[in-house]
Amino acid sequence: MKKSNINDVAALAGVSIKTVSRVVNKEPNVRKDTEQKVLDAIAQLNYRPNTSARNLASKRSYLIALLYDDPGLYENPSSNYVLNLQQGALRICKSETYDLLIHPCNYRDKGLNEEVLSLIHNSRVDGFLLSPPLSDQKSLIDTILKTGTPIALISPGDKTAAPLSVYTNDREICAQMTEYLASLGHKRIAFITGHSEHKALYERQLGYEDGLKQSGLKVYSSLIKEGDNSFRCGEYWTHKMMKSKNPPTAIFCCNDDMATGVLRAAHKLNIKVPEQLSVAGFDDIPLSAQIYPALTTIHQPVRSMADRALKILMDKIRNRESDLHESNVLESSLIVRESTGKAPK
Repeated sequence: MKKSNINDVAALAGVSIKTVSRVVNKEPNVRKDTEQKVLDAIAQLNYRPNTSARNLASKRSYLIALLYDDPGLYENPSSNYVLNLQQGALRICKSETYDLLIHPCNYRDKGLNEEVLSLIHNSRVDGFLLSPPLSDQKSLIDTILKTGTPIALISPGDKTAAPLSVYTNDREICAQMTEYLASLGHKRIAFITGHSEHKALYERQLGYEDGLKQSGLKVYSSLIKEGDNSFRCGEYWTHKMMKSKNPPTAIFCCNDDMATGVLRAAHKLNIKVPEQLSVAGFDDIPLSAQIYPALTTIHQPVRSMADRALKILMDKIRNRESDLHESNVLESSLIVRESTGKAPK
């Protein structure tokens, strides 16, 4: 069977080749009835665009680059966050007939800017999606913007760092989690922070402090421990705090990896959860519902954040009027499970 080409589609639909190209590339200002004629002709002829020809004709690569900090570089890595980013971004890329270029990075690498410039030069990507902590790297963001390549940020610590950004209500939801723990009678609530270089995570600590104040509780600096997002860190601080003279009755962690470390340490110390110690996390990774006791946590809509960020980015790339705001807040939610309970008397 002869393979259909763009001329065949144009002839069957009764439109110009340029109109077919605009429909295939999802460009704006094509009448709905005309667009439907072209789509019907494409389906009838089983037409598949020649990607190389399309790229040459439009001077686009039809590639979006997702940059993220490589979890494989760290001890006890959690890849769930990255998988959710990819799934959210891939859904929009598919609907826009774009491909997604997955590019893990080491944000501590001094040659990161040159690495990304080389990526722009060699792959001619049409836009970038940056996740934390890369979305906090001002030098990297400025380097990309200077090339004229559109960029969207996920959870930036500085919400003015780039024109397009999507983030969650971290401070507000962490205050709610702290208030929930206080409502159970807990007065000594510890908080294990995230990595100090992840600026967006500082909002979570501020939320914790807000929640204490709103519950009429004092903020004790001795109950705030600097973490590094790892399972091992949760274990370490739990051993330290629970062996002190005045231990906490609840520990709230900046992510679920550290919270599962707290649960393991409690088990080793023969501390019952939640009867003697309540534990809460942040992220709602799959493991949080699978362990025992199941972890009380905060569900972060990572997939929806990637989805929304890429929609905004695609509107920018295609010069479309967007029905989405340039800066978007998606709400996280409290997930109460078995690891939290009333404070011990």
